[in-house]
Amino acid sequence: MKTAFIMDPSTRNMVINEKSLAYFRTLGEVTLNDGDAGRTNVIKCIENADIAVTSWGNTSLDGEILAHCPGLRFVAHAAGSVKPVVSDELWDKGVRVLSSACPLGEGVAETALGFTISASKNFYALNTSVKAGGWNEGKQNIRELFDLKIGVIGCGWAGKHYIKLLQAFYVDVFCYDPFISEEAMLSLGAHKCELGWLLENCDIISIHAPSIPSTYHMINKDTLALMKKDAVLINTARGTIIDESALYEHMAAGNLKYACIDVFDPEPPAKDNPLFTLENVIVTPHLAGLANNGLKRIGTFVCEETAHFLAGEPVRGEVTREMLAKMA
Repeated sequence: MKTAFIMDPSTRNMVINEKSLAYFRTLGEVTLNDGDAGRTNVIKCIENADIAVTSWGNTSLDGEILAHCPGLRFVAHAAGSVKPVVSDELWDKGVRVLSSACPLGEGVAETALGFTISASKNFYALNTSVKAGGWNEGKQNIRELFDLKIGVIGCGWAGKHYIKLLQAFYVDVFCYDPFISEEAMLSLGAHKCELGWLLENCDIISIHAPSIPSTYHMINKDTLALMKKDAVLINTARGTIIDESALYEHMAAGNLKYACIDVFDPEPPAKDNPLFTLENVIVTPHLAGLANNGLKRIGTFVCEETAHFLAGEPVRGEVTREMLAKMA
């Protein structure tokens, strides 16, 4: 069996560690692309491969490339969306495809939990107060993660993991996702609800929805007006989901305890983005996904799911042509 790592060396070193490479070497031959991810280098690396490992920077595995690996059975994409690497020829050939959106989603969920705890405990205002010589000012706004209603918008990999993490706390979790059944939601530990109810009733709301036409500016002037005045809004998903102008007006008027924003539209945001002038808006530079050492989690995931594929077991994170069509 041959496994080809067809991403460029910089990307490979970012997501694959020696332990992951050692696993694939136990399966047989391993080839590494030692140049850029251009077509010539990819064809040379993927020649007669049974498994291809792709990542950011790889382009479509089309008919020309596939002609060089007639026995290809599995593409393990060491990144999120598989759209850049799949092709009709790949699907028609029956090659199975893995997305690493799951480990990326876990990093996003952990960041969202960090915002959840820090905003609820009022870390941000208290940090400013103590540095200015205060001590007890603002402590009255501290809330523990106890008996709160937490709202989750979107139940993909990140949303699911966020719900899982919240099970460690004494909170009630509610989720809006029109594509997930009530039974499936309950099995995760959340109650299915409509968006309007979630916005009106939840104390903390974390967005984990994809950027698709139906979610564009889902959070806008009208939906923000539904939220509790002391609620916390967290966005670690996509910047297009929030109307930033509406959010600025809402927060400048003193509404919401905090808006914790990790993603913007566009990115990077303009340096004079008015949201940056507000103390109740906490911003970070799109760091919620895996970063630095955490990116190696992707390589571990690729190893685990490749092992499941070879054993004939269910593959967590497998993507089909039909699934992609629904996301269009």
